Amino acid sequence: MAGGEQKKGGGEQKKAGGGGKKKEVKKETGLGLSFTKDENFGEWYSEVVVNGEMIEYYDISGCYILRPWAMSIWENMQTFFDAEIKKMKVKNCYFPLFVSPGVLQKEKDHIEGFAPEVAWVTKSGESDLEVPIAIRPTSETVMYPYYSKWIRGHRDLPLKLNQWCNVVRWEFSNPTPFIRSREFLWQEGHTAFATKEEADTEVLQILELYRRIYEEFLAIPVTKGRKSELEKFAGGLYTTSVEAFIPNTGRGIQGATSHCLGQNFAKMFEINFENEKGEKSMVWQNSWAYSTRTIGVMVMVHGDNKGLVLPPKVAALQVIVIPVPYKDADTQGIFDACAATVAILSDAGICAEADLRENYSPGWKYSNWEMKGVPLRIEIGPRDLANNQVRAVRRDNGEKTDISRVFLVEQVRGMLEKIQQNLFDVAKQKRDACIEVVKTWDEFIKALGQKKLILAPWCNEEEVEKDVKARTKGEMGAAKSLCTPFEQPELPEGTKCFASGKPATKWTYWGRSY
Repeated sequence: MAGGEQKKGGGEQKKAGGGGKKKEVKKETGLGLSFTKDENFGEWYSEVVVNGEMIEYYDISGCYILRPWAMSIWENMQTFFDAEIKKMKVKNCYFPLFVSPGVLQKEKDHIEGFAPEVAWVTKSGESDLEVPIAIRPTSETVMYPYYSKWIRGHRDLPLKLNQWCNVVRWEFSNPTPFIRSREFLWQEGHTAFATKEEADTEVLQILELYRRIYEEFLAIPVTKGRKSELEKFAGGLYTTSVEAFIPNTGRGIQGATSHCLGQNFAKMFEINFENEKGEKSMVWQNSWAYSTRTIGVMVMVHGDNKGLVLPPKVAALQVIVIPVPYKDADTQGIFDACAATVAILSDAGICAEADLRENYSPGWKYSNWEMKGVPLRIEIGPRDLANNQVRAVRRDNGEKTDISRVFLVEQVRGMLEKIQQNLFDVAKQKRDACIEVVKTWDEFIKALGQKKLILAPWCNEEEVEKDVKARTKGEMGAAKSLCTPFEQPELPEGTKCFASGKPATKWTYWGRSY
């Protein structure tokens, strides 16, 4: 993936344009992409997120400016998720960004998992700090000393807190906007219960909310499942996740995680309570999070060679209205019709705007709003004005429909629902076409070379997974287990593990991943 410096250079080259008359229009407008999604996915992605006004590159590598077009998508997901967790009696809070080294290092497995990515503050002005301070990579060790202070008896449970915040993980490999950045936004929930049963129940409730974010809002199919012991959250009991897949690159991507931490952190941080019998017990804990990575997955799955394609449920702007006046047309009448259309749609709760800029041609505007991924374009020209209609053009498939202004709201609402559903259906069709069921190592290697999402029988042994990683290491990165799906196909008796030949105990998804 192109880094910040390379990208800026690419941008300057593109503005300079190439010679030759065929390039004239593109050079003049500054629109259009230099790379296609199929031929050079990495450069295409870097270009789409900038030209679609989602991000701007920053002067610190691996950090990005999230522009309003991206933040509005984040806010739409936040509105849904925040309301849902409040129904579950989760309360929002905010803990500091800084962590003392003593607290950070208290849970050994946990810090070992994050150690390479922890950023440290070592100076104040010109003076060295006596004790360096870490910047949170996640907040278990920030929050749990206070859980032990606040939880005394069974009446203090359950304790359910969430914070919307930023975290810093000083990544060094291939920083990619939204997908792998040194600072990102997320929510992180941290809950404590009296019993394991309560904790187990919540893990799955939250995972279902994450599925809904991806499938109902972002129109991306995901698989719910459990992570292997090797891939689970450092220091946790078990990890569940929703996993997406990017057909163009043949890579899985962890969409969001819901962890049961068990009693490990409770033991380290002495989070004890007196139960109803007056006995001392340790709490059971969960932590769960999803981040701005969701936006990157959406761009990768739905984007095309014209730019972004936004699902209506998360788009800041669902409908763009564009006037198409000809030389002798009633320009004012057309502009008035555009304004009236926006007013009618807005009153009905549909996010609509008109592009009345006179210094750009209608064609330029079409390309501009296609690049930004607005789900539906409405064009109004002299013929539309005369026939009391508008022309609607879908971003997802380019389909054009003339709509009577009498039925404007119903028709537009219906079209937005169809776009949302179609985006999901197409993405699922493409994802499903990539799934390959294998039984042997040779079939596995062949499928991996074909960029497949591999479903294979596995013996569930950590050493075997380490061996798979070692044997598939290469320029493209090693293969690993993505998740063991909750919905398990039948495993016939006597089925052998694809990698070890030992008796298989489950079906697991494998592949390369982000």
